[in-house]
Amino acid sequence: MKIFKLVFKNALRHKLRSALTMLGIGVAILLFGLIRTIISAWYAGVEASAQNRLVVRNAVSLIFPLPLAYREQIGKMPNVENVSAANWFGAYYKDPNTFFANFAVDEHYLSVYPEYRLLPEQKEVYFRERNACVVGRKLAERFGWKLNDAVRLTGTIVQGDWDFVIRGVYEGAQPTVDETQFFFHWDYMNELVRQNFGDGAADNVGFYVVQIARSANPAQISEMVDANYRNSYAETKTETESAFQQSFVSMSGTIIVAMRVVSIVVVFIILLVLANTMAMTARERMAEYAVMKTLGFRPFHLIGLIGGESLVIALGGFVLGLFLTNQVVSGFSKFLVTANLSAFFPVFELKNSTITLSFIAAVVVGLASAIFPAWRAVKMRIADGLHRIG
Repeated sequence: MKIFKLVFKNALRHKLRSALTMLGIGVAILLFGLIRTIISAWYAGVEASAQNRLVVRNAVSLIFPLPLAYREQIGKMPNVENVSAANWFGAYYKDPNTFFANFAVDEHYLSVYPEYRLLPEQKEVYFRERNACVVGRKLAERFGWKLNDAVRLTGTIVQGDWDFVIRGVYEGAQPTVDETQFFFHWDYMNELVRQNFGDGAADNVGFYVVQIARSANPAQISEMVDANYRNSYAETKTETESAFQQSFVSMSGTIIVAMRVVSIVVVFIILLVLANTMAMTARERMAEYAVMKTLGFRPFHLIGLIGGESLVIALGGFVLGLFLTNQVVSGFSKFLVTANLSAFFPVFELKNSTITLSFIAAVVVGLASAIFPAWRAVKMRIADGLHRIG
């Protein structure tokens, strides 16, 4: 117990130096945590994807439609439990620069996505009314929308003004669920498209979301779907929801790689800061270590003393950095909403994996910084150390 008491006293012997070192480590942990949080937010859609959901789109490109008849055909395939049709609508609210995800979806969409939690009474009204829509909680907060509000969107793909009534506000079952989306009835869109553009423009689906049995093999079912429509006028490309989301994230792959590299560089910065402090500390205390060796302290005592001091400083910096990271992430999350940027980062939170990585980095840096000072103290001859006294 005395060795632990000595470790803490040594760590705080030079209070200003220790405080500045902890501050430096804390700032580095803040940068590391913030970068990792941004990366996690970018991959939120991929991480939230279900393993038993497939996305079926046109093999040429997502902008080319698929026939509505495919929905029933896919639904009859083995291990397929549910199929939902959806179209990216691409409309905006008042200002063309106000981007948010909006989809025309069929009646099966909410059952395919059970993580979108909607009150039963709201769901009942939504299904009953043709021009009803459902919005995410964060999207409603962004525009100040409330239940039963009338909303007019201006279409870009299907042009014109589209009037809706908000009959439901959904919340995510987990923090990672996107709460910034806008859904309305696919039939409503299809009817108006038929009226305005003729039968040739109607009955087209942007993509299908296929829910399969959890015991089924996604790759086999994907191949089965694509093989069924091979050499047809609308061939399909079927992939897991995770792969579908990943295809969008990969467009920014170079930026993500650069951010990962920067996060690793930050760890080396922490190492240099703490290593410099421990080197200075060990150099000042060589005479003390010589006296301790004279009194019978063994090498593992010295290693524990130096390593413990380094860990105390590193973990002190980690605690400070974690506090700063939590405050900055919380503040930035609110800023995204007020600045109308939540559509780009619908989920922005400090994840447990980021905290764990930061803790591991602090421990590794603390131990690594103590290696050279501890080796020097153990290898030092008592006579050489005692020469420093006086």
